[in-house]
Amino acid sequence: MSPEFLVVIPARLGSTRLPRKPLADIGGKPMVIRVAERAQQSNAQSVVVATDSPEIQAACDEHRIECLLTSPDHLTGTDRIAEVAQLLKLPAHTLVVNVQGDEPLIPPELINQVAQTLADNAACAISTVAVPIVDASEITNPNVVKVVLNKVGEALYFSRASIPFVRDTSTSSNVTHLRHLGIYAYRADFLQAYARLEPAPPEQAEALEQLRALWNGYRIAVHTAHEAPPAGVDTAQDLERVRRIFAS
Repeated sequence: MSPEFLVVIPARLGSTRLPRKPLADIGGKPMVIRVAERAQQSNAQSVVVATDSPEIQAACDEHRIECLLTSPDHLTGTDRIAEVAQLLKLPAHTLVVNVQGDEPLIPPELINQVAQTLADNAACAISTVAVPIVDASEITNPNVVKVVLNKVGEALYFSRASIPFVRDTSTSSNVTHLRHLGIYAYRADFLQAYARLEPAPPEQAEALEQLRALWNGYRIAVHTAHEAPPAGVDTAQDLERVRRIFAS
């Protein structure tokens, strides 16, 4: 039986690379609405957009998507979701899935899977997803986040660097490099704790907020998917690609 969970979609208007990204039109609807509609196709009990923008809230109201106005001062999406957990007074063991607001093609099944992974790993506070890297150039690309797992499928470390580093190429056939995908599930009590944690040195060095959890001893369960979902929207070129998909 699938676990109960809700989806929260953090959406900030001030994107640096693609201005006003959440409101970008995709086939007649703002991108954040397209993301919410995908999330509604999952097994989630509810889907909530969390934003600091009255404009995004108005777009959600128009399309009858639940939306909460949150503080403009949050440094990370996780901090924004923690405020939502507080506003909704979620019980401690509620599962909350964080779907990025720029993933209009996210497979609903991937949302279900990250929730199921957390439900199956009672000792973990967080779950996320990784996929094997097939393009060798991604291993050294700092924009591709890598993760190394322990033998039970929990994260040891996330990095923009090449991890594990293969010192002896004769052993490289034993190594599968994993790309981390930015979808998470959390327990609500962890979200409350996270909001009180100081940023961690490795988090600040790598600019990866999940390292704050590892630094403080929280365990992260990782589901390894067979293949990556369609890419999200970071650039104007990405936006055009997604628009063509919706148009067809």
